[in-house]
Amino acid sequence: MSIPTYGLQQIKKELQHLPQEQLAELALRLIRYKKENKELLAYLLFDAHNEQDFVESIKAEAGFMFSQLPAQAYFAAKALRKILKMLSKYTKFIGAKPAEIELLLNFCQNYLQYVVRLTSHKPIRLILTRQLDKLKTAIGKLHEDLQFDYSQDYNALLEDADSKLPWLNKKSYLL
Repeated sequence: MSIPTYGLQQIKKELQHLPQEQLAELALRLIRYKKENKELLAYLLFDAHNEQDFVESIKAEAGFMFSQLPAQAYFAAKALRKILKMLSKYTKFIGAKPAEIELLLNFCQNYLQYVVRLTSHKPIRLILTRQLDKLKTAIGKLHEDLQFDYSQDYNALLEDADSKLPWLNKKSYLL
């Protein structure tokens, strides 16, 4: 005998029939078990109404984390992955492609500013190249007007990266 699982539609219908006090109780019980649930609910309650300020605070936090990067390549790669994990979590909370692109562009700009340019540590290089690929595909999924705006920022980022990173092949990342 297995425990039944319910789909999103069934749960949604059931939640619509519950009184407000019971909904609040369920939400509090849900956030008790996972830190990410608590962070998501806090975002929805306190920060969702002002998305741009929230994005700016994430950029500031990421900038601070970049300024604290260790000198050793192994630990720098771990710190970069930690920054990316934070960015992807908040991007998932926001749920908007333009915000994701802004955060990824900011990540790449900080990478160019703080990461040692002549590093031979392949994982550090791959982190940037993966983010450039993500940016390229995310920009391609936007509306034409937004695509034009972000593609200009992306191409400027590529020019800067090409001038600073001798190992980067700019032609493979052009839009």
